[in-house]
Amino acid sequence: MIDPHKFLLFFAAAFVLRLRRGGDFLCVGADACGWPARGVESSLGTFVGGLFHVMAAALGISAILAASAVAFHTVKYAGAAYLVFLGIRMIRARNEAMPEKTEAPRGGAFRQGIFTEALNPKTALFFLSFIHNLLLRSVGTCSGSS
Repeated sequence: MIDPHKFLLFFAAAFVLRLRRGGDFLCVGADACGWPARGVESSLGTFVGGLFHVMAAALGISAILAASAVAFHTVKYAGAAYLVFLGIRMIRARNEAMPEKTEAPRGGAFRQGIFTEALNPKTALFFLSFIHNLLLRSVGTCSGSS
């Protein structure tokens, strides 16, 4: 069982670190500015992308990412390339004529949120450092002592 005091400390640290702004925050904010429903879709996508990191930490994949500079940089550059791709797509669309009646674009916000969060190596390192340590200290060693 996880110690309630340690859990509250973990929650407080996670909350403070979540206040920092990153690529996921910018994507959700950009989607929500024009169409709030699209912002909700994007936000749910980042949530699912975060679940990807929870599973990666639980399976030990995040440890491989932290230990291997090549793996870390591969994910880092893939995330950067995806954000550049989104930026170029927005720049190309800036000169398109706006229709008289604007509607929220169909689809894509949820998927975009997943990719934005899943390709963020800082999130993987966050889950590796906080969740992994929290679980190890609460479970103890194989002999049962903690």
